[in-house]
Amino acid sequence: EVYRHMANIPELYGSMVFNDSVMRAKLPKEVYKSLRKTISTGKQIDISIADTVASAMKEWAIEKGATHYTHWFQPLTTVTAEKHDSFIEPIAGDQVVMELSGKSLVQGEPDASSFPSGGLRATCSARGYTAWDPSSYAFVKDGTLYIPTAFCSYTGESLDYKTPLLRSMEAISEQALRILRIFGDETTKRVTTTVGAEQEYFLVNRKYFNERADLLYTGRTLFGAPAPKRQDLKDHYLGPIKPKVAAFMEELDHELWKFGISSKSKHNEAAPAQHEMAPIYATTNMAVDQNLLTMELMKRVAEKHGLACLLHEKPFAGISGSGKHNNWSLSTDLGKNLLNPGKSPIENTQFLLILAAVVKAVDEYQDLMRLSISSAGNDHRLGACEAPPAIVSMFVGEELTDIINSIVSDTEYLRSAHAKMDLGIHSIPVFEKDTTDRNRTSPFAFTGNKFEFRMLGSSQNIAMPNVILNTTVAKEFREFADRIEASDNKKEMIAKVIRETFASHGRIIFNGDSYTQGWETEAARRGLLNLHTAVEAFDVFDAPKNVALFSEFGIFSDTEIEARKYILYENYYKTVRIEARTMIDMAQKQILPAVEAYIFSLSKTLRAKLDVLPDAPCRMEKELITRLSLLQDETYDALNALSEEVARANEEKHAIRCALLYADRVIPAMAALREKADALETLTAKDAWPLPTYGDMTHRQ
Repeated sequence: EVYRHMANIPELYGSMVFNDSVMRAKLPKEVYKSLRKTISTGKQIDISIADTVASAMKEWAIEKGATHYTHWFQPLTTVTAEKHDSFIEPIAGDQVVMELSGKSLVQGEPDASSFPSGGLRATCSARGYTAWDPSSYAFVKDGTLYIPTAFCSYTGESLDYKTPLLRSMEAISEQALRILRIFGDETTKRVTTTVGAEQEYFLVNRKYFNERADLLYTGRTLFGAPAPKRQDLKDHYLGPIKPKVAAFMEELDHELWKFGISSKSKHNEAAPAQHEMAPIYATTNMAVDQNLLTMELMKRVAEKHGLACLLHEKPFAGISGSGKHNNWSLSTDLGKNLLNPGKSPIENTQFLLILAAVVKAVDEYQDLMRLSISSAGNDHRLGACEAPPAIVSMFVGEELTDIINSIVSDTEYLRSAHAKMDLGIHSIPVFEKDTTDRNRTSPFAFTGNKFEFRMLGSSQNIAMPNVILNTTVAKEFREFADRIEASDNKKEMIAKVIRETFASHGRIIFNGDSYTQGWETEAARRGLLNLHTAVEAFDVFDAPKNVALFSEFGIFSDTEIEARKYILYENYYKTVRIEARTMIDMAQKQILPAVEAYIFSLSKTLRAKLDVLPDAPCRMEKELITRLSLLQDETYDALNALSEEVARANEEKHAIRCALLYADRVIPAMAALREKADALETLTAKDAWPLPTYGDMTHRQ
């Protein structure tokens, strides 16, 4: 009720953001025009205006209650980073004034050695820099002015997610403009990629969260027998929202709106206790910043409501995991969506050429697409419970498939009339049916005027997948433009490029069910990659064709590629190591002692019954004690086996070999321990089991 009546929504929206309307009001006209030009064109900022912008930003932030500022950046971890400095500056007479200089706005200097660097930084060479990103809006949160920044080492290597993203956005804009010029567009000055990142998450009671070490340390349950009711009846998806969850969602919406994050949709997802928030699209670098802030706010607001927000890709075994659908499109600075096929796609040659470029990019760089979403957490999710498989393919729908086939075969495309949906109920209006169905099993699906990249994990920074999309499509635009611009007959060359591309790369298009075993066989026949695990995917980063791609567009240097590949393996084995250690700790200190106590209790009961009734069969107690004792020993053996595998893996000092040991030996040992422990849970009385159960967590929010 407090949030429902707290403010007028249009007035609330963006109220904590130093956005365009604030800039216009707070900055001198010429300074505003210069800054606006940088934001809209991507051109380098005029550094002479920095002091003026900093002063205006500081005054506005103070009005919003800020006393500090921070350079907010995205190191190669799973969270953002921030170091807070106050505005105070001492003056004569033991007084202070509130200041923010242009230099402090533009540049910061955090310690770079304490973040993942792949060996680029050491404690003895720790200097790093943050640099203001004027194309992403600053905002005020918790009494601090947050300034979005890029992060690099003293020697200039990128140590963050934002820098390569901004590089890729410049690359695709430059090459997309060449395509537009071919079609006579001389007015568009910039092409931007836009993203709407749908965010799935789980909410569990905070009490249960605090009682489980696995959730505290790893974000997912490492033990847990299935609840009697899971998502069998499919009644949670889009079902009525529980009041406690609805209150959380309401406050979350208001918090997001304050920061200009256009939270549009909210609903229950497929699994019990699972939910989703979907925003309206934004320019990609802002969408990345906003999604990171969204995840932080989800956790914070959940805690206020006695809940814990789980963003892990697979918090609970046996039910749907959580993803992050990355809705990617191309827009001009004049507001035209370049992925809108129009009413007659067969006649929209520009759209078909752009579509051909995307098809070719996904086919040629399916390895990088897979790499971009790979993590230890996402390995648990891909290929199960509504998540796409590890094999990259793309869905374009029936209409576009028919058009592509007609182009490749050089036959006439016979457009089918748009069907009408008539439900046979007079009070319900007849409406037009879409030209194609939706495919929720496709990793990369065309959905009308955008592509939905569905493989992303719910906890990940969405920057890397968009770096890959932007860069690979830019590469195909460049190749197409080179061929067409050099041709004496551009119209014929455009048609040739489109036809050849669809003919050569149509193998990547698959409109069927990607969950079936038959598709895996068919994908192999087509020659598509099937990188089953993250550690397999990491290995493609420095493949010669990928190094050439990143070098050609200045996305990553050879040194940056080497460092990031090392970080991927390092993050993987450290993540699994934390999980394995947590399992060992929980099994040793909670599960086995609890089962031992329960067996002792059953034994006391058995002895007491036999004292009264010496001839009683007491079959239940005897069988339970026997079964529990056998399982307890097997669990103990599995625990020791896991401990040995972890110790063996930890002896390996090379990151890649260590990650392979964790993938090949430790993870199977973890699964073996879990199987035995979960079986113990099914035989142990609820009040004797030391952990909140799946039923508690997924059905008692």
